[in-house]
Amino acid sequence: MTVHQVLSREDRLSAARAALAAKPDGVIENVAREHGVAARDVLAMLPAGEAVAAPAEAFEAIWTEVTGWGEILFIVNTPDIVLECHGALVPGTAGHGWFNVHGDSPIGGHIKASNCREICFVDRVFHGRRSLSIQFFNEAGEAMFKIFVRRDKERALIADQVPRFEALRARYA
Repeated sequence: MTVHQVLSREDRLSAARAALAAKPDGVIENVAREHGVAARDVLAMLPAGEAVAAPAEAFEAIWTEVTGWGEILFIVNTPDIVLECHGALVPGTAGHGWFNVHGDSPIGGHIKASNCREICFVDRVFHGRRSLSIQFFNEAGEAMFKIFVRRDKERALIADQVPRFEALRARYA
């Protein structure tokens, strides 16, 4: 029996909240896994305005908007891998139960968009720098994938992507 099975959900959430307070720029998934809660639960603990939720029904509209941003950072974070891919999002189409993404980009494949339950626009400090991402969550509250505003060679956020992120987030705030 693990410690997570012994502690109540409220105790696990409380421990995660304390860990996040001690290290506010911690990796959301790591805090969640260490305390046996969902990543979405940890995002809900961020200060007001750092995680703005959008409905799952906005999946295709948000994806389509980001296809005009240029090169982004696409991340999938599982217990076994943090996969980072730089490239432009290309338009996707629904078919055969999937959101299919194919085009001139290293980002491609098939997404079970119907599993998306919520989308969050996250604006927080990570490793001492502002970080902007759009995170797509499944029913279990785990991130399916994340789209990040890219950084330039000096590690600054790409200037023209920041207002695009902010405008898109404002539509759902």
